[in-house]
Amino acid sequence: MKYLAALLLLAASSEAHYRFPKLIIKGTAEPKEWMAVRQTKNYQTNAGVTDVNSPDMRCYQMKAGTTTATVAAGETLGFVAAAQVSHFGPVQFYMAKVPDNADINTWDPAGNVWFKAASIDAVQGPNGLTSSASTWPAYQKTEVSFTIPQNVPSGKYLVRVESIALHQAQSPGGAQIYLSCAQVEVTDGGSGTPGPLVAFPGAYNRNDPGLIWSYWPIKTSYTAPGPPVWQG
Repeated sequence: MKYLAALLLLAASSEAHYRFPKLIIKGTAEPKEWMAVRQTKNYQTNAGVTDVNSPDMRCYQMKAGTTTATVAAGETLGFVAAAQVSHFGPVQFYMAKVPDNADINTWDPAGNVWFKAASIDAVQGPNGLTSSASTWPAYQKTEVSFTIPQNVPSGKYLVRVESIALHQAQSPGGAQIYLSCAQVEVTDGGSGTPGPLVAFPGAYNRNDPGLIWSYWPIKTSYTAPGPPVWQG
């Protein structure tokens, strides 16, 4: 009976959470999980990362990817959210260029190598910010996507998606971060210099306003944590 109860609790917990196991390229999702996307430690539990000082903030990685996807600069790159983005909050996309002499399958993106490529942030309505889909465009979606910056240099990159769940973030440490990293080769790129570059861990502080949520009084502004989106 205790074993059955534990299984039911795990199932309920997993259903409430999510992961990002597949890429979507040219509108088509990869046929299997964990191909170009490095397998994450929550592949069974769907649990998020809560310690922003943990190395898990890089890629939450359990295994390297088995393939490298190809996408052109200026094209849309998406991630499948399994089962859906079931907690409200922003969804952000970071990119880190793999050094020319490194193997994309084993490269560890430590240090100041990440730039923010896009952010699906809050939309303020006439009554301020709420915890509903009207405020958070990515909330309850099964796919999230962004446009590869047109001027990003060609080459191999890790592309990091993160969903910051704010439903239990009334105090520091309450935010849950769901993330994955995909292995991608960008073609037809430009000559931009992406930045500012940040590190994971390091880019976020548990006291960042963007990692704390107030249901009351109703918030009238929100700024996601991390650097600004590169406007290259």
